[in-house]
Amino acid sequence: MAKIQSEPRTDTRPCRIETPPLSATVRRHLGKSLRSHYAAALAEPVSERLEAVLAKLEGQKG
Repeated sequence: MAKIQSEPRTDTRPCRIETPPLSATVRRHLGKSLRSHYAAALAEPVSERLEAVLAKLEGQKG
């Protein structure tokens, strides 16, 4: 069980929590799932609103 700090930290470095490494099987499963999710998201059409924002940004760029 982790000890709760009662005093505020003065250290600005991020607090590291020791976690066990993921097994190769879990990493492979996560990788496949993420690739599948992102492939599906990239296949969806871009909304008109997003296209308008992108066009506006391109206009400001040049």
